[in-house]
Amino acid sequence: MIHSYWRHNLNGLSMNLNQTDYHLGYSCPERSVSTALYVLSYVSTAAVVLLTVCGNLLIIISVCHFTQLHTPTNMLILSLAVSDCLLGVYVIPTALIWMIESCWIFGGLYRICFTLTSYFLTGMSIFNIALIAVDRYFALSKPFLYNKTVSPRTMCSVLLSIWILLFLYNIALQYFNGGFVSYDGPEDYFLVLNQVWYLIDLFLIFVIPLSVIIILYVQVFFIAKKHATAIRELNSHTRTQTSKNMSDSMKSERKAAKVLGILVSVFLACLLPYFVYTQLGNVEKDSFQKLLMLVYLNSSINPVIYALFYPWFRRAVKLIFTLQILNTDSVVKCICISPPRTFSTETRNYAVTGH
Repeated sequence: MIHSYWRHNLNGLSMNLNQTDYHLGYSCPERSVSTALYVLSYVSTAAVVLLTVCGNLLIIISVCHFTQLHTPTNMLILSLAVSDCLLGVYVIPTALIWMIESCWIFGGLYRICFTLTSYFLTGMSIFNIALIAVDRYFALSKPFLYNKTVSPRTMCSVLLSIWILLFLYNIALQYFNGGFVSYDGPEDYFLVLNQVWYLIDLFLIFVIPLSVIIILYVQVFFIAKKHATAIRELNSHTRTQTSKNMSDSMKSERKAAKVLGILVSVFLACLLPYFVYTQLGNVEKDSFQKLLMLVYLNSSINPVIYALFYPWFRRAVKLIFTLQILNTDSVVKCICISPPRTFSTETRNYAVTGH
């Protein structure tokens, strides 16, 4: 997922850009790199875009096609994959071409669409990660209430509302800051926010979601440790089917929390260096672009994380590549995963009373 906080660092960056970039007769400078390096840059760009788009498309197809994967948590993963895929289709190639060419070679209308799309998908990626943190905390801390109240349909309704509201917010953000006015020259590639909108955007899109992510995953870590202790006690003192079901369920939730914790950790590792650097005020263009590249790679890394840690994803991909999804029964075809666990009354009593 891409988190391009260009709107937050315009002043620092513009101070270090060559002043010849800011006149009406501007044209892109001649290339200062060799032809081989220039071609290699575009080949690398194509590879990053291909990995991002294809990897996230596999996630989208897997979750949408196989009914066994229709769980609340997977709806969040699906939403994240959609935003990452759209970034790979449109935002990443545009931004990387801008980096390679060292100037904006597209028109003013394209710039407006690009700015709106990048801000919108950036915010959606961050909100997806925050919702994953909320989902894991809720599932671990209140498993019975979670199973009772959270369904795939409920999660889809929440996600659809956030997609719509965030899109409307970004339209308002650009409209009230002159983002829909087309200018000549590369300088209007950035959207200049006034102080009020800057603070609103900073807290709404970054500070609040990041705080939620960090606080809840710290809580998830401690809950997972308690569950590990409880599992050991269950295994050492009882051998009933009820205790086995309880132990398996707790292990499943802990594993899900661990994998999604890795997802969040990679997300923070890619985002924080860029965000911290761009808030320092004295931003160098070269450093800015390198850190931005690190941010872009996050959208490509997410499918790799799923492939490494989610057996269901690997099996789903195998069915896709072998074209078995074309079979009429492939929608319910077993991919060797367990459906979301539900606790029986007996298990619930054991969890509450300990016997």
